[in-house]
Amino acid sequence: MAFGGGDFSSGNNQPMSEINMTPLVDVMLVLLIIFIVTAPLMTQAIKVDLPQVNAAALDQKPETIRLSVKANGEIYWNDAVISADQLKGRMEAAAKVEPQPEVHMSADKAAKYETIAEVMGAAREAGLAKFGFVTSPSSKR
Repeated sequence: MAFGGGDFSSGNNQPMSEINMTPLVDVMLVLLIIFIVTAPLMTQAIKVDLPQVNAAALDQKPETIRLSVKANGEIYWNDAVISADQLKGRMEAAAKVEPQPEVHMSADKAAKYETIAEVMGAAREAGLAKFGFVTSPSSKR
């Protein structure tokens, strides 16, 4: 079995430099036939008799709490100004609710980091697990 396909009888001992496309075309045609045969089998559905259950759907969406920290240190709970003591009490009450609410926090650019850290610490102490930050997209690119 000879590989290389060179013409050695004429004295030209160089291997063939062109790619033989015939095996590639053969393999592609075989794959095309396989896909044509199997494609209709994938679209057929199997009829299954599922059991019926009388239960309420569990699509309870958790409440969203919007916290805002302003540059002057004011803290807003869903657009209402609250103090730091009220914040802790509300967070403890919210942590006991099932499903636990999500806390979305936004802060002014000029807000003190200390105030933001206190709010985050209060949420952690209360046991609120779903805590996220809300930002606005930058206009500069």
